[in-house]
Amino acid sequence: MDISFLSQGFLLGLSIAAPVGPIGVLCIRRSLYQGMPAGFVSGLGAATADAFYGAVAGFGLTLISKLLVDMSFFLQFLGGVLLCFVGIKALKAPASMTESNGQQIKFKDAYLETLFLTLTNPATIISFIGVYAGLGLGSKAQTYGSAASLTLGVFLGSAAWWMVLSGLTSLMRVRITSPVKVLIDKISGVILVVFGVFAFLRAFSVI
Repeated sequence: MDISFLSQGFLLGLSIAAPVGPIGVLCIRRSLYQGMPAGFVSGLGAATADAFYGAVAGFGLTLISKLLVDMSFFLQFLGGVLLCFVGIKALKAPASMTESNGQQIKFKDAYLETLFLTLTNPATIISFIGVYAGLGLGSKAQTYGSAASLTLGVFLGSAAWWMVLSGLTSLMRVRITSPVKVLIDKISGVILVVFGVFAFLRAFSVI
């Protein structure tokens, strides 16, 4: 394993995961409701998708990258539908959902949901290809071992961010009252719907 490529992949995965977006909102919300495990598992779904896109760029799988870009309309449309669905569900959630005995999403569902949401953003693969080219990683990673190290680094870097975010959020969990959690739920619901509408607009090339 090439430590140099692993470390570069780690930093890349960390930098791509860190900006707050719909996955970050979901991770924070689940960490507040169910604690760090639920939030972290949600983040792992995004980390897996990041690693997949990193592998496509790192291994030079141009056929797959072209297919994903060609399917960008359908992917963004489906992602918008799911984001709006999750957002509306959060807006309509009863106050009891904020208590520890409220309904809880299964870890498997949390993982698959964020995995799908991240995969429905074809811009991610373009970002990876652009960053790899800009840093010269594509030309340097001439072996499968180097590309694998980059991919693993991306996953670990992304996963590290979600661990930190879910951990810090869960620390505030016991200090936030139910009315505040309800307010956070409504705000997060609105944000998710906005991201969903944004995905629709991008799918139809309005923005």
